[in-house]
This record gives sequence, C-alpha cells and structure tokens, in this order.
Amino acid sequence: MAFNLGNIRKKFGELAVLDGIDIEIASSELLVILGPSGCGKTTLLKIIAGLDRDFEGRREGFEASNFSFVFQDHRLLPWESAVDNALFALSGSGLSRESALERIKRYVSLSGLEGHENRPVRELSGGMRQRASLVRAFAMPADLLLLDEAFQSVDLKRKRELMGIFLELRAMEGNASILVTHDPGEALWLGDRIVVLSDRPAKVLDVFDIDLPREGREAGMPEIAGLERRLNAALLGS
Repeated sequence: MAFNLGNIRKKFGELAVLDGIDIEIASSELLVILGPSGCGKTTLLKIIAGLDRDFEGRREGFEASNFSFVFQDHRLLPWESAVDNALFALSGSGLSRESALERIKRYVSLSGLEGHENRPVRELSGGMRQRASLVRAFAMPADLLLLDEAFQSVDLKRKRELMGIFLELRAMEGNASILVTHDPGEALWLGDRIVVLSDRPAKVLDVFDIDLPREGREAGMPEIAGLERRLNAALLGS
C-alpha cells in the first residue's frame, strides 16, 4: 500500500502554515519529515492521520488505513500500568483480551520494560514512560505508525537506546512509519528517506534517500558525510 499527499496547503486564519507539500510514502518505509521548530510538521502529521480535515490538496491511500501514534509527551494514563495503557488502546481493535495481552507481552520483552510493565506509569522514569508509549503504539495493529518528536524528551544516551528499541520493534511489524523531527542526526540515523521542509509556510526543500546500514551512519563517517553536508545546506538555505 502506498500513501500520497498532493499539493497540501493549510492556513490558520490568515497564517499560511503548509504551502504545496507533495510526499509519497511507500508501504514499508521509514520516512522522516525534518524541519525547523514551528514549521508545521505536527500539523502535517494531523492531516496525514485524518485528524485535521480543514486543508487544501489531495490525501490519498489513507482512508482505509489504521494508524498508531507515539507522542513526545507520551500521553499515557499515569495511574495505569504500561500493560493497562496498551490494553486500553487495544480495546477497540477487535482483538480478544488474550490476543491483546500476547501482543503486548511480545513488545514489553523487546522494549526492556520487563519487571516494570505492571507499575503505575507515574512511578516510571521519563525513559521508561517513552518505552511504554512505544509498546502501546506497536501493540496496536496499524498500517501506518506516526511519531511526533518521539525521542526529544531524553538525553542523548537514552535517545539512542530508545531509537534502537524503536527499530527492533518496527522490524517485527514492517509497517510504514513517519517520524517528524527537527534533529538532523536523528533523521540520518533512522530514516530510509528524509523529506526536508522549509520554515513556515513549509515547502519541500529536498528529499534524501539513505541506502546505508546503521553502522555506517555515525556522524563523521565517510559514508554519511556527504549526506550531512547536503542536509545542513538544505536546512540552512545555502
């Protein structure tokens, strides 16, 4: 299944936010949408998910799809456990409780939450809460996974751990994923393809295909140096 956005334009009153965005998303790719803070990335994600219908342009291939989200601020029920948060999200999925718990258990194991999965979320660290958010998102059967600045609230070491967990979890499902971020390093390490947006009103400045293994994506490595230069030039407008 492929997804398409064509000439997407969005205004809030007289304020233009998105100005002619064209993006195609393949059925199993990890697409990163990179742009400066406040350029409209979250607005675009809401349009993709069908949460914002007040826009101009074409949104194709999404209507029959199921979506799952990972948010920067996790949006978990703090008095419930990670398992119960995931069960709540799956309550309308049509899965039996037994099948839902089996899916959740699989992702808990990969996420490193074992031993903490039944504690109230309010007792967990920020990094553990974000793991719980990933478990909830992946437990939901979905054609498209959407991540809104999902790795920004933790330090560099925890961020790399969480991104590694995300890639392991994603390998189990193979669904299309769209991550929005303002962090070039995050984009280069995770993406199969990167779409670079301008400042508001956002336009597509450049598109990068990344055909490199993860071990060839560390900053400064020859394999990725050219991409880093091109990416920085696009972001800086030079």
